[in-house]
Amino acid sequence: MARNEALRTALGSAGLTTVDLATTLAVDPKTVERWVSKGRLPHPRHRIKTAELLREDVGVLWPEAVRRSVKLGADREMIAVYPRRLDLPRSLFGDLIGSATRRLWFGGYTSYFVWLDVEGAGQVLADKTATGADVRFLLGDPNSVVTRHREEIEATPLTISTRIAMTRAELTKHEVGAAVRLSDRHIAMSVWVFDDDMLVSTHIGDGLGQDSVTMHLRRRQTGGAFDRYADHFEQLWTVAHAE
Repeated sequence: MARNEALRTALGSAGLTTVDLATTLAVDPKTVERWVSKGRLPHPRHRIKTAELLREDVGVLWPEAVRRSVKLGADREMIAVYPRRLDLPRSLFGDLIGSATRRLWFGGYTSYFVWLDVEGAGQVLADKTATGADVRFLLGDPNSVVTRHREEIEATPLTISTRIAMTRAELTKHEVGAAVRLSDRHIAMSVWVFDDDMLVSTHIGDGLGQDSVTMHLRRRQTGGAFDRYADHFEQLWTVAHAE
């Protein structure tokens, strides 16, 4: 690998040697020497501490590391993938709801868990609507054959119809003012959109919604995965019927 001239120059400008840097970072001096002479890439924490010590940008000292970390391909909108919706950071939904200002689209079949996991969700959503945000709930149709069939599969005391009713009750209770439509075409996939962030859950077999593989996407391009899922929501919304 090529010598790291940027790091060598920065050390010289700071009046430091590789031994000085090694002592500060508590690593072997030979390790730091290889960073300079052989262009070896330090651990991220060492890159950050070195950049702070030398008053340089990490991207200046190790531009290749930055290039590797920036996604440029078709998956660059993918922030994270979780094996189950239950594995999402507990604060994620609340953070996304709280930060969104333009659109908050709830494309879950019941979105029932929102009222349990997000403290004060009703009031927050009412405030969003009051300030002009586009708040929509695309819920499952409780009278649909699809819904009844899924309830037979899940066989849980808290049925899908009940969970849908509870979401509608919460929206009414807090006078959210959200637009609500019903459909049975998203029984196997939920899409929640918060400005340019999105969560997509795809159901696995006979599992409950909380067991669905869930992706966190962020819009970074036109016509990418984010836009396609947003179009999916819009298409379902167009053909859904008002409650």
